[in-house]
Amino acid sequence: MKQAFIFPGQGSQFSGMGKEHFENSAFAKKLFEQANEVLGFRISDIMFNGADEDLKQTNVTQPAVFLHSIIAYRSINNGKPDMVAGHSLGEFSALVANGTLSFDDALNLVSIRAKAMQKACEIIPSTMAAVLNLADEKVEEICTEVHKETGETVVAANYNCPGQIVISGTVKGIDIACERMKAAGAKRALVLPVGGAFHSPLMLPAKEELAAAIEATKFHNPTCAVYQNVVAKPVMDSGEIKQNLIDQLTGPVRWSQSVQAMIANGATKFTEAGPGKVLQGLVLKINKEIEVDGVS
Repeated sequence: MKQAFIFPGQGSQFSGMGKEHFENSAFAKKLFEQANEVLGFRISDIMFNGADEDLKQTNVTQPAVFLHSIIAYRSINNGKPDMVAGHSLGEFSALVANGTLSFDDALNLVSIRAKAMQKACEIIPSTMAAVLNLADEKVEEICTEVHKETGETVVAANYNCPGQIVISGTVKGIDIACERMKAAGAKRALVLPVGGAFHSPLMLPAKEELAAAIEATKFHNPTCAVYQNVVAKPVMDSGEIKQNLIDQLTGPVRWSQSVQAMIANGATKFTEAGPGKVLQGLVLKINKEIEVDGVS
């Protein structure tokens, strides 16, 4: 039996997250204080007592989810995982779990990534939308058509599970694409309450900033393969991991394909470490026979 550890991304945060760990674990308390120091502000106070709106700020959300995920993971596992993967932001948590990145370095990169993404979001009005019950190929075809006809940016950004794709692009492009998705037979094409077009070419300014930080960071040889978002296959080479992590900001999250690859390579159990149960639900939609659990 092989166990895959998976780590969630932005959107799984909640007020009070991590407080129980902080109050009951000396190790967790130490990691929270370490994070406060690295970030230069008391993220623990926002996580424990902040309003939902406070937690939705990208520069808070991403390090908060990352921190919670690492504490949850280390509360149940201090050994070597068989394989790891993370959804978008969660890929940084996965790279700490398999030893590629130190906690401090990963947290610093997450902070830089969050701020760079926030700045990119402010350059042009952009958003994302969930498309349900439409074939991947049809979603991609409509995105391409809208871009060719209007010049607006629209791309498939998250392949979450069969029948659930998130598209990303300019507000105008997403509005046009959503209408066409519904006309093509999508059950729903729903604009999401996000402030930017993550995993699209509109994140190019953030990609350039993050790339410089990643190139300046020490990446170690991993203890096990990470199934990275943009390639959906196991990667062990630290140089490849770096490049894939950079490409992830403007490339798609191939989550469905990554999970299928892990199953093909022997994963029989998936454990989600971090806030929420979103990834557990996606795994079961990809393969309902797989065992899933989580630690939050």
